[in-house]
Amino acid sequence: MNAILNLTVEGQGLYDITHKVQALLPGSRPREGLVTLYIRHTSASLLIQENADPQVLADLQHWMHRAVPEDESLYTHTQEGPDDMPAHIKSALTATSVSIPLLEGELALGTWQGIFLWEHRHRPGPRQIIVNVLG
Repeated sequence: MNAILNLTVEGQGLYDITHKVQALLPGSRPREGLVTLYIRHTSASLLIQENADPQVLADLQHWMHRAVPEDESLYTHTQEGPDDMPAHIKSALTATSVSIPLLEGELALGTWQGIFLWEHRHRPGPRQIIVNVLG
């Protein structure tokens, strides 16, 4: 099974997309296998992270902002604004794809795990994730 998940983000942040991915799976074949998600952008990323305490997500955001500052004097690629090159670096440091086992038609995530789109740009806009199920 292959599907495209079209999303709209409101700007920088971590967006829990677990339920949107799971909603694509009912009735899918195979019922056992591997779900791979791939984001088709160079300034956003995907990750599996805790979905219970929002402070975890806030701490991740704060850490990343300190690690990769939005300071145009540090970069040569600046024509798309002060958040563009830092967004590319953040994407390079994280991941553009994740894989999750599929068991009995369900994502085999841990109790406190969720799938997140991590948007690194300030501006809102569309994002596209390819969902592939192998098994």
